[in-house]
Amino acid sequence: MRYLPIAAELFIQNRKRLIEQLKPNSIAVFNSNDIMPTSADGTHPFIQQTDIFYLSGIDQEESVLVIFPDAKEEKFKEILFLKETNEDIAIWEGQKYTKEEATAVSGISSVYWSQEFIKIFRELVFQSNTIYLNTNEHLRADVNVESRDMRFLQWCRKSFPLHHYERLAPIMHDLRMVKSSFETELIKEACSITEKTFKRLLEFIKPGVWEFEIEAEIYHEFLRNRSRGPAFSTIVASGIHSCTLHYVKNNQQCQDGDLVLIDFGAEYANYASDVTRTVPVNGIFTARQREVYNSVLNVQNAAMALLKPGKNLEDYNKEVGRVMESELIRLGLLNAAEVKNQSEDAPLYKKYFPHGVSHHLGLDVHDYGNKYRAFEPGMVFTCEPGIYIRDEAIGIRIENDILITEGNPIDLTQHIPREADEIERRMVKS
Repeated sequence: MRYLPIAAELFIQNRKRLIEQLKPNSIAVFNSNDIMPTSADGTHPFIQQTDIFYLSGIDQEESVLVIFPDAKEEKFKEILFLKETNEDIAIWEGQKYTKEEATAVSGISSVYWSQEFIKIFRELVFQSNTIYLNTNEHLRADVNVESRDMRFLQWCRKSFPLHHYERLAPIMHDLRMVKSSFETELIKEACSITEKTFKRLLEFIKPGVWEFEIEAEIYHEFLRNRSRGPAFSTIVASGIHSCTLHYVKNNQQCQDGDLVLIDFGAEYANYASDVTRTVPVNGIFTARQREVYNSVLNVQNAAMALLKPGKNLEDYNKEVGRVMESELIRLGLLNAAEVKNQSEDAPLYKKYFPHGVSHHLGLDVHDYGNKYRAFEPGMVFTCEPGIYIRDEAIGIRIENDILITEGNPIDLTQHIPREADEIERRMVKS
């Protein structure tokens, strides 16, 4: 792996927290992701399923984690099943985990090769009453591709039809919403790489560069700092494209006088950062661009201050929406009288700010979360207000990553230039 070793204590603690929520005499199973094909004999780079990584640190395909706290024998309480390496695999793909390496990474002493799985699992299942299986229950997921977890679910229910089955997803969502200090440090490292990258971009962006050239600079800085690459598809949107929320073509030339919105974030050790900055292509905001930019900044400052224990996402979005209304009225985009008489279910600010303010951040860029659960110390959120005025070709979003604490929130991206004056100073100086 490119990233530095992670203390096995993180994964040991995570498994302990999971075990506390399992029913007596139950067995839980987690599968790795597949290596996804392209066409012919091509494949996409492997990206691990985040639940099995969260619980084991194992970052390899064809891996299975079995947790059976009430197993009759100690060696079967936690088990890893891994793809066995051989000389041909070592020559063509490189070395896979040895059993000793897997134990060092995960803190799990019982490691077997994959071909032993069915025999051992069948023996253990017959000792259990309940089988916990994993499914992707993310609200934003569009699940069209059958995963290893789903194939295993089908095989398991067919093979052991009289067992009681439970969902792992609600438990994993509950656990992963609150980050440990180990996890926070990994997210900080991802943010640090993103900081270095943005400072590089401020020296690079100028009229005439292409959006994909900016994207290339991002990849370069990510990779040279031990990142696998972007934690999500990078958005480099100049001119009118800055008003398209998920613009990923990145194929236009940046023009003098335009803005360029860059939504990007480094991955580090499978953990994500997520930052957006909007800068003038020529290094100087126009009066109107600066006016709108400062309004977005005002909303973000107010929104970050609200990220404190006790609130939930639903109420938080409504509070930030009221701040946004005031700024849009000040900009002449909304009429105060019309806002006063608007429908609560269809606030007028949504015309210029159609997305939410925040989402959970962690192993996934849109990490597991529950909009009704109150904010707690250890949760990490993005904070990303934006104003998009298509008629003026002005799209501005500013996004930072925020750690909730017992006191004031901590901005994990506070050193990434954000003020209009600093952005101009760094761009003009270059």
